[in-house]
Amino acid sequence: MLRTACCALSFLVATAATAQNTFDVASIHLSGASVKGERNGATDITHGTLTMHDVTVYTCIHWAYGIPLPLIHGPADLKDVHYDIIAKAAPDTTEEQMRLMMRSLLNERFHLTFHHEKAETRVYTISVAKSGLKMKPAEPGGQSSHQNGKMSMVGHSMTIAELADYLADPLGGPATDKTGLPGRYDFAIDFTPYVDSDHLNNERPDPVVVIKAALKGELGLELVQSKETVDTLVIDHVEPPTAN
Repeated sequence: MLRTACCALSFLVATAATAQNTFDVASIHLSGASVKGERNGATDITHGTLTMHDVTVYTCIHWAYGIPLPLIHGPADLKDVHYDIIAKAAPDTTEEQMRLMMRSLLNERFHLTFHHEKAETRVYTISVAKSGLKMKPAEPGGQSSHQNGKMSMVGHSMTIAELADYLADPLGGPATDKTGLPGRYDFAIDFTPYVDSDHLNNERPDPVVVIKAALKGELGLELVQSKETVDTLVIDHVEPPTAN
């Protein structure tokens, strides 16, 4: 009798654990429109609902596993297919729980499999420049967000770590916050002064050169590049999502 009760309890615990790692419902459709100024779409969480607009499988892996986009390797054409995803869970579900749920969704709906490999790549660190920090502390309780223009970026209530994560894609390598600053900041970056006229009119400028100069000039942050052997995620298999 005791054994039966223990088995039943184990089954209930396992079922609860599985439920906590799976969305109650999720709809996935091909994206109907791009998100202005965003290369990787937009992600929002409100009262247990995860809404992702114009995202790729790469974007979903990045969000679910916290791996910088430049360290996710797979078929190039995966970046050409964009999705709109709405996934719902209990209203009190935390962001971390939703990230675990996204891992389950990638497995169940996209049949994603992958492995890890070590690879040498360029990496970046962000520290406070000798000239001093030029960023304004954000008001408490603000929601982290950013908005891109053609030659600008505005951030609201962002940590330096969030800024570093955002910059990893255009830099082409992971960036790490080494400032030691724990707070959140409001800031605006105008990249125009850091791009010469020839590049503005004819050629694409080197994003690393422009970002490095703009961070120092606009925010008082120093960007340093080096090479390191890091862990990367390699996509082995992925399929179009199963039906809703």
